[in-house]
Amino acid sequence: MNQQDKRQETLATANVLVAAAFWGANGLFTRALSATGMTALAIAFFRSFSAAAIMALVLAVTAPKTFRIAPKDIWMFMGTGIVSIGCFNVFYFYTQTVTTLSISAVLLYTAPFFVMFMSAVIFKERITGRKIAALLIAFCGCLFVTGFIGNGNVELRPVAVVTGLGSAVCYALYSIFGRVALSKYPPLTMTFYSLTLSAVGLAVALATGGDALPHITPYAAAVVAGFGLTTVIAYICYTRGLQVLAPSKASTLAFAEPMVATFLGFAVLGEPVTLTSAAGIALIFSGIVILNRRA
Repeated sequence: MNQQDKRQETLATANVLVAAAFWGANGLFTRALSATGMTALAIAFFRSFSAAAIMALVLAVTAPKTFRIAPKDIWMFMGTGIVSIGCFNVFYFYTQTVTTLSISAVLLYTAPFFVMFMSAVIFKERITGRKIAALLIAFCGCLFVTGFIGNGNVELRPVAVVTGLGSAVCYALYSIFGRVALSKYPPLTMTFYSLTLSAVGLAVALATGGDALPHITPYAAAVVAGFGLTTVIAYICYTRGLQVLAPSKASTLAFAEPMVATFLGFAVLGEPVTLTSAAGIALIFSGIVILNRRA
């Protein structure tokens, strides 16, 4: 690997870690919006809608050519938007209603395993011992951080397993569909259409599910705008990283998300950091370091 390739890989890795950091902040926004009485599905819709609206305004002024896509390629963005973002939210939020948040998170973070398998089948990506070791170490860290290990009251219902793994598969498919879309379109185009179609899909879910859109106060509107902005940054960064990194590596790096969420919970919300969660953070960090060691 020459110096330019190394620089590109380092920048791509940084992009994915930045994305994971912003995703780790999701809990701050969802907590604030939940406190206003907004349902989980409504939060997911406003997140995608506000992010798509922010991108539309910025791109219309700075890069209008970004909107151009071939109609025959719309399936790619339906995959990243409706399936990967929209269906993921529906499955994940439902899982959270039938089991604990920690179990929901652990089931979701089986996604890198699906990415690794699908990448090997579809893109012929080589599965190395280092990738497997890094993934297993980071996943064990996730078990500790979420409290899955160290909590004696773990109850796993079959429906939670089905919907939790469904959320993981949908989450994983963003890296797969995204890799295909990035072979034809720049990251900004992919991100915009993914978020837009996600908002459309979630709007349909809201309408058919009977959830009424809540009254938006100025405070809630400000939180939604902030949520949308961080979502835009996260998806753009992750998509830029996906341009260079193998999908399995990008998805494993995203394990930094629960690590950041734990830190923000402590720093912003005053949530305690236990020895178990500290051990989990150390394991996730170790997995990321192993994954990025030069061969």
